[in-house]
Amino acid sequence: QVQLVESGGGLVQPGGSLRLSCLASGFTFSSYHMSWVRQAPGKGLEWVSSLYSDGSNTYYADSVKGRFTISRDNAKNTLYLQMNSLKSEDTAVYYCARSSGSFLYDYWGQGTQVTVSS
Repeated sequence: QVQLVESGGGLVQPGGSLRLSCLASGFTFSSYHMSWVRQAPGKGLEWVSSLYSDGSNTYYADSVKGRFTISRDNAKNTLYLQMNSLKSEDTAVYYCARSSGSFLYDYWGQGTQVTVSS
């Protein structure tokens, strides 16, 4: 069955960096566009970034543009999110999701907590 397992979250000071990973299994990873979506405490889901199946196109929310970088290694079935210059407002649970259409997702990981605090 389809599984998405995130890792790499944690506590980091403002201005710091983290790299999230999402290991995919149970489907042909290289055939699917993938995305990162986050949910801050007490707020709804927020799309963060998306990446084409072959890595040729990337998209970012304005709130993270210039600070976050999405990438993938299809040989390792892994999606990444490099997060730099982190801010307190980046505190959230981060989910990787398999895209099934424009801002539509059919499978989600369990999420990884990112906390930005001094």
